[in-house]
Amino acid sequence: MLFNYDTFIDAPHDTNFEGKPRHIGVEIEFGNLTAKESAEHVQKLFGGQIEESDKHRYLVKETSLGDFICELDSEFVHNTNNLNWIDTQDIKSKIQEVVGDISAMVVPCEVVCPPIELNDLPKLVDLLDTLHKSGAKGTAESPLFGFGFQLNPEIAKKEANYICAIIKAHLLLSDWLRATIKLDLTRQVTSFTNPFPKEYIRKVLAPDYWPDMNTLIDDYLRHNPTRNRELDMLPLFSWIDDTRVKNSVEDTRIKSRPTFHYRLPNANLGQKDWSLRKEWNRWCIVEQLAHDTDRLNAMSEAYLENNEKLIAENWAIKASEWLLIS
Repeated sequence: MLFNYDTFIDAPHDTNFEGKPRHIGVEIEFGNLTAKESAEHVQKLFGGQIEESDKHRYLVKETSLGDFICELDSEFVHNTNNLNWIDTQDIKSKIQEVVGDISAMVVPCEVVCPPIELNDLPKLVDLLDTLHKSGAKGTAESPLFGFGFQLNPEIAKKEANYICAIIKAHLLLSDWLRATIKLDLTRQVTSFTNPFPKEYIRKVLAPDYWPDMNTLIDDYLRHNPTRNRELDMLPLFSWIDDTRVKNSVEDTRIKSRPTFHYRLPNANLGQKDWSLRKEWNRWCIVEQLAHDTDRLNAMSEAYLENNEKLIAENWAIKASEWLLIS
C-alpha cells in the first residue's frame, strides 16, 4: 500500500451512497484574521456575495463552490439567547461584539467550507495559501493556539459493513496517524481528543465483529457517548438514526450529516510539513485499508495479538510496516 504525498490520492470510492459524486466538507481554524477579512478573501477567490450575520460571523453565498461561513469560533458571541436577562437587543448585540473583539485574541476564526466534490478539493489549497499570506496564524505560531482542522468526507455506502470497516481501519491506524501528524505541544497539554476505549477497540477488531447497523450504533454509543473522538461518528449515526443517538447523548452541537467527522489536531498554515493534501492523503490511507478486507482482517488479528503481549511492540511502527511492506 505505497502512498504519495506529492499529489492528492484518489479515494477507493468516488461516488456516494446515492451513486452521485462524493463530496467533502472542510473546516479550518486560525488566528490573526477577522471573520470579515476571511470572508473577503473567500469572495476574491470564489466570487459570491458577503452577508453579515453579526460582527463576528459572515456568510459568503453563491460562490463557485457553494456557501461559506466565516466566523469567530464561539457560540456565545453569536447567540443572543445567552443574554436573555437583558431586554434591549441593541445592548445585547453590543455586548456580544465587545466580547467577540476580546475573545478574538485567543479564540480562533473558522472558515467552514461548503460540501464540495472530491475532485474540487485541490481548489481549497489556494484558499489556505491566501489566508496564510494575508497573515493567518496556525497552531504552531503560539503556545496559546490550539487550532484544529476537520475533514468531513461523505459516506460511499449506507451499509453497516462499509461503515464498520472504516471504524476498524481508523482504530488500527490511530497510533500511526498521531505519530505522523506530530501532535502540537499545545494539543498535548490541553488534550486534543480522548482515544477510543481499549474495550471498544478489542470488541470492534474481533474477527467476527461485522454487526448490523443497529448493533454497530448501539455499541459505539455505549462506549463513546461523546463528541470527543478523532473519528467522531455521532454526526453520521445521528443522520442514520437520530432518535437512537439522542437517547444516549445529550449534545445540541451534534450536526446530523452523511459524513465521517475526522478531527485533526493541527492547522499549521504555512508550515512546510503541513498541508491539506497530506491530511487528505492520510485519510485516504484509512479508506484504502478499509477497502482491503483481507489486509484489514489480518492487521486486526496482529493488533490483538500484540495487545496481549506482556511488552507490546510500538504499534505505530508496526502499522507502518503493514502499510508499506505487508
